[in-house]
Amino acid sequence: MGIYMTDATSIQPLLDYFNRLIPLSVEEKDLIKSKFHAHLFLKKQFALQHGDVCEYFTFVVRGCMRLYMVDDKGVYHIMQFATENYWILDLTSFHKKIPARLNIDALEDTVVLRITHSDLIDLYLKAPKFDRIFRVLLENHFMHQQQRMTQLFSSTAEERYQLFLETYPHLLNRLSQVQIAAYLGVTPEFLSRIRSRMAKG
Repeated sequence: MGIYMTDATSIQPLLDYFNRLIPLSVEEKDLIKSKFHAHLFLKKQFALQHGDVCEYFTFVVRGCMRLYMVDDKGVYHIMQFATENYWILDLTSFHKKIPARLNIDALEDTVVLRITHSDLIDLYLKAPKFDRIFRVLLENHFMHQQQRMTQLFSSTAEERYQLFLETYPHLLNRLSQVQIAAYLGVTPEFLSRIRSRMAKG
C-alpha cells in the first residue's frame, strides 16, 4: 500500500510542526528523521482497509485523506478529513493491535510521514517530550470525535454544514458534494438543497 519515498525534504513539514509546539534539539530532529518514513498514496489508494491492523500513526505532508466506515447498507460515513499538517489513524486498531473497523484512503495524490507503534514507543523513551506531545494530539483527536458525534445527534444539517465551512474552508473546492454529504450524514441531494437555501439567505 503506497509508495515508499526517500526524499529527505519530505520530513521538513513535520519538523516545523513539532518545532512550533516546542523547540527541538538537533538530536531530537535526527530521531524524528529516523523514526518517520515518507510514503506516497495515489488517489483512491488505501492506507488502511477494514479488517487490517492499523500499523501507522500518519501525518499528511500534502494531499488529502479520509477516515471512514461503510455500514451494512453500503452507506459511507466519513469521520475525518486529513489535509496538510493533520494526523490520521484508526486509534483503537493502532493501540490495541486489533483489526480496524475503519478505512483510510487518499482523495488526492497524498504524501505522508508515518511512524509504527513500536517506533513511537521508542521515541517516547528516547525523547520524553514527545510522550506529552502525542498525548495532547490523541486528546485532541478524541475530543474532535466526541464533538463529531454530538453534532450528528444534536445539530441540524444546516448547522453541521456551517461548522464544516468553518473547520475545513480550504477543502470546499477540493472535495466533491458526495464526500461532504457523507461527512455531514446527509444525502448529496439534501446537501444541494442546503446550499441553495444558504445562497438565497
